[in-house]
Amino acid sequence: MNRVNYFKVANRFFNMNKLEDYKRTVEILLPKAIEANDTLSIAKAHEYIGDYFGKKFQSEKAYSAYLEAEKLYISKEKYSSTAKVVLNKAIIQLNEKDFVGSEKSAFKALKILKKTSDEELMYQSYNILGIIYDELAEYNKSIEYYEKALKIAKSGDVSSDIQAKATTLNNLGALNQKKQKYQKALEYFNLSLKEKNLYSDNLLLYAALKYNIGYSEFKMKNYTHLPGLYHESLHLADSLKFTPSIIACKLNLSEYYLEMKDTLKAFNFASEAYSTAKANSNSKDVLNSLKQLSNVNPIKEAFYSDEYIKINDSLQLVERQTRNKLGRIEYETDELVTEKANLVEQRKTLTYIVLGIILIGAFIFVIRTQAAKNRELRLVQEQQAANEEIYRLMITQQEQVEETRQAEKKRIAQEIHDGVLGKLFGTRMHLGLLNDRDGREAHTERTAYIDELKTLEQELREISHDLNSEKQAVANNFVQMVTNFIATQRTVCKAAITIDIDRQIDWASVDSLAKINLYRILQEAFQNVNKHAQAAKVTVTFRQVEDNIVLTVSDDGIGFNYTKKKKGIGMLNMHSRINGSGGTMTVRTMPGEGTNLDFVLPVAGRADGNSEAL
Repeated sequence: MNRVNYFKVANRFFNMNKLEDYKRTVEILLPKAIEANDTLSIAKAHEYIGDYFGKKFQSEKAYSAYLEAEKLYISKEKYSSTAKVVLNKAIIQLNEKDFVGSEKSAFKALKILKKTSDEELMYQSYNILGIIYDELAEYNKSIEYYEKALKIAKSGDVSSDIQAKATTLNNLGALNQKKQKYQKALEYFNLSLKEKNLYSDNLLLYAALKYNIGYSEFKMKNYTHLPGLYHESLHLADSLKFTPSIIACKLNLSEYYLEMKDTLKAFNFASEAYSTAKANSNSKDVLNSLKQLSNVNPIKEAFYSDEYIKINDSLQLVERQTRNKLGRIEYETDELVTEKANLVEQRKTLTYIVLGIILIGAFIFVIRTQAAKNRELRLVQEQQAANEEIYRLMITQQEQVEETRQAEKKRIAQEIHDGVLGKLFGTRMHLGLLNDRDGREAHTERTAYIDELKTLEQELREISHDLNSEKQAVANNFVQMVTNFIATQRTVCKAAITIDIDRQIDWASVDSLAKINLYRILQEAFQNVNKHAQAAKVTVTFRQVEDNIVLTVSDDGIGFNYTKKKKGIGMLNMHSRINGSGGTMTVRTMPGEGTNLDFVLPVAGRADGNSEAL
């Protein structure tokens, strides 16, 4: 789900008064916005968090969240959004009786709004200032700002949904009610009540107007619509689950029934108001409830008064502490801004140092890189030297075989010259002499010489066999190296080793580099078998398939997951060698199923190589 949809879901939860679901949604949204470095979404998320804590009457947390949103909004020059959260701060300060701070915030919002055409927020700013001066009993100033707010509300530039005109008319009525001008108050309340769609747009305001009208009529001793207006208002407030209005209605009903001399109902409603206020930790309403209880039950007046004094003292202390905390939050935030500016200056100073360090680091990096290249070159040279050593050993063995072959040739030539040729010559001479003779004696001699020729034939066959053995020895030069290596492995490897070399392979025609790489690959393969395979049986085969030599090394060991396991040096070396000879490497293995390595190298040498795993 993208961030826009998360905001939509959060708004829906907020409008349904499902505050915990609302909070959880915002807590999911905020990290996503931070991860995306989306400043406006981060600011909006903090604003939503402030709304949540505001609903929960947790002033400090709400104030901190709005302050964070304010900084982010102003950094992006979002003036309307900035003014909105500043006004939310003003409302918190107003609720905490920090009238000076609230006034300052409201005027700050007005200053920001000069850069916008947002009439709705201008209306809210004037309305808040009207409430502030009303609380300070500066009624003329209060009326002045209410009139400014009412002017904007009447202009039609404010959304009808918020019922701005009805709200300000209600506030003017409440001001006159406080001044005990009840008839004037009723005029404002009734004007407010007549606003179109008030019931559907703002049911809470509608309910407040009902008990405000009822209270003004009560003070004017006009009981015609009482207690009906109070009960209607209580029913609406209860349906909205808005505790402050519920408590106010019950206190009004208690006052009404006390006036009607129905002390039982008066006491019950006052007690219910007191219980609800205590359950919701609303100290102001607790005080009002205690005051009404002392009026209803004079016998316990001393008890209620004592409770009233204790709670009032505690409330004043909390209000002072909260005001101080709000001021401290603002101050500490300003300090952070100043500190941030200082850090920027320090960073400028440090930039040159960092650049110097970077240059030094780059120089070191170049040196280290060059050293690494030199090491790599040395490794290549060492590898080449190792290959040359193997080749030298092969040449040395070839020379030894050649010396043996020449000696064998000399021996065979000598045998032919001294033995077979001499005998042939003698036999030929004797047979020539017998041509002039006949008879039984001559026949016997011819038979003897024919037997001599048969003997010579056998000697020539033996010489021919020796020559064939010599050719096979030459061919077996590489084979002998492999055989010797396998013999060595049989002394160190725990597994039983079987080797099969195709006799049809003409090793003399195989590229020298290919033979070196085959030998090295065989070494690496056995190193892996000895270290990791835990095999009981290893099979090595060399065979020729068309123009390729195929080396297969298989074992019945533990196997491994080739696609996931990190490739070791040995495996990488085999890849490198097979690719160096233009061949291919296939690895077939699974955990518990042994390992099968197939290496295919062209007889003629280099071609494009690759590797794969199965």
